[in-house]
Amino acid sequence: MPGKLVVIATPLGHLDDLSPRALDALKNADCIACEDTRRTSGLLARFGIATPLVSCHKFNERARLQPLLDRLAEGLTVALVSDAGTPGVADPGALLVRAALDAGHAVSPVPGPSAVTALLSVSGLPADRFRFEGFLPSRAGERRRVLRGLSTLDVPLVLYEAPHRIRESLEDIRSVLGERPLVLGRELTKLHETILHGSAGEILEALGPTPKGEIVLAIAPGGGHESSDADAEETRAVWREELAAGGGDRRTALRRTAGRMGMKRAALYRLLAELGENP
Repeated sequence: MPGKLVVIATPLGHLDDLSPRALDALKNADCIACEDTRRTSGLLARFGIATPLVSCHKFNERARLQPLLDRLAEGLTVALVSDAGTPGVADPGALLVRAALDAGHAVSPVPGPSAVTALLSVSGLPADRFRFEGFLPSRAGERRRVLRGLSTLDVPLVLYEAPHRIRESLEDIRSVLGERPLVLGRELTKLHETILHGSAGEILEALGPTPKGEIVLAIAPGGGHESSDADAEETRAVWREELAAGGGDRRTALRRTAGRMGMKRAALYRLLAELGENP
């Protein structure tokens, strides 16, 4: 008899956002595969649920697949949750869902909280279409390269970001995408929830030097020209800085500028030539 995997969305922070259906699913499951047993234990304790927990996070998800599939093969019901929001959306879970489907087990969603849709609902941006990109790369050059590839989107762009990188990311967003409108949500649904509207520069001023908590961004689509112009001027400035630092060594300046801007050298060379910089 095939088992059933139930994928359950859990609160972002306010525990009363857990739906009655999610509550029943957690109570009735034979076990719960969760990202962090300590965090999920707190949720279960709040509602008096004693279902056994099995850790299943990004570092052990592959190792947990077979034991969880064995439980499903016994006809048991396994619930899957992440620390907050919906499993599999910028969180672990996709591997287990795929394995359960491949093994012929039923997989059923219990929808609920999502930081993406929560922020979009208060953003004031048209969200009948949008692009969710998850987390930007941690390296500045790669982050700029990704943003450059997203700069011509004609729909809102939604991103997650870690608090220790948010200021650097906002600086890159301002440089690459220009000063277009965006919305930042921090600690959504929690006691210290903060929602900021403005340009990247305005939000940088309002955010403070050491922000904490989980962060989601929604960025308005741009016309493209202001973003391209801002990026070109930033590239010109970095090129001149590296050229001066290297004593006029163009080869070294080209390599270092390409790394900082997240560009291939050939593309950087063409851009600098178009800008009249004689690379």
